Amino acid sequence: MEWRHSGSPCPQNFRVQKSAGNVLGSIFWDQDGILLIDYLPKGQTINAESYSSLLVQLKDILKKKHRGEVTKGVLLLHNNVPVHRALAMQKKLAYLGFQCLDHPSYSPYLAPSHYHLFPGLKKQLTGRHFSSDAEFIAAA
Repeated sequence: MEWRHSGSPCPQNFRVQKSAGNVLGSIFWDQDGILLIDYLPKGQTINAESYSSLLVQLKDILKKKHRGEVTKGVLLLHNNVPVHRALAMQKKLAYLGFQCLDHPSYSPYLAPSHYHLFPGLKKQLTGRHFSSDAEFIAAA
């Protein structure tokens, strides 16, 4: 029951289309574009082991793409989540020759992804509905 004026129209019931759910993806990119995208299987979370394997893949991609250009190492900018700050990850980064730029805690969030990567992705996906994770991954 609801209170309404006798002359007011009946409320409409809207059909809700179920979303495909959340998909966790790791994206590595440089000034030329996307280098590597990896999506985690449903129910898994990123840990030091999975992130470490991604960094090895990234190193291989960088060797192929920038043959002879990468001489002083690679600078990574990522947020301060625990998997990035784990001791095992710090050792792996040093082994691969990667350096991390510090992302200041509690600072205005100035991530380049928010300005260069996500707006184009958002424009491409706005208004679309996906029935499965695989459909979303293919569109992204």
